[in-house]
Amino acid sequence: MSSKSAVEPGDGEAVDPGQGVAARRRPTGGPIVAGLEAVRKLIDRILIVVCVVIFAVLVFVVSWQVFSRQVLSSPASWTEESARYLFVVLALLGAALVFSERGHIAVEVLVARFSEPLQRVVAVFVEAMIIFFAVYVMIFGGYEVALNAWNQNISTMPVTVGQIYLVLPIAGALITLFSVSHIVGMFAGTEEPLPDVDENNQGI
Repeated sequence: MSSKSAVEPGDGEAVDPGQGVAARRRPTGGPIVAGLEAVRKLIDRILIVVCVVIFAVLVFVVSWQVFSRQVLSSPASWTEESARYLFVVLALLGAALVFSERGHIAVEVLVARFSEPLQRVVAVFVEAMIIFFAVYVMIFGGYEVALNAWNQNISTMPVTVGQIYLVLPIAGALITLFSVSHIVGMFAGTEEPLPDVDENNQGI
């Protein structure tokens, strides 16, 4: 009898290296899933850089606001509005980034007791609701808000309110893309219905 296991990966399939020969086959999903995953990872890297830069600028603006107020006794008028809008942009782009990793808060006590097919149904339904909200509220609603405020100037900044509000449809489009990617991955079998939890990253 051959010593090779019958669960060795075949064409288009992968085995979890931590499971040994008893590992369950997991399909790779083919070129479509691989392409979506590559695009998602590229967008993730770009979002990380953008969020880090915005956060650094926000820290500088708030630090200068405190310094000018407490040390120079002449508070800079532009810092308050700049910090407020920077925080809004950072929050929306950061939320989109967390959606990519399915890292938002979720109560899974009940769903975890379901069978895997039912878990998949619930997960797809949740992602569909996210897509509906992102498209209807953030993309279409955000575009209308940005259009209405396009010529509303900000006295302390070189941009208008409408230009800043463009981050709403941008974040909505990113969240929609990420949710579609998750749905495709679940149907292809490359993504679990319930997001993986990294216990090493849990808050204390």
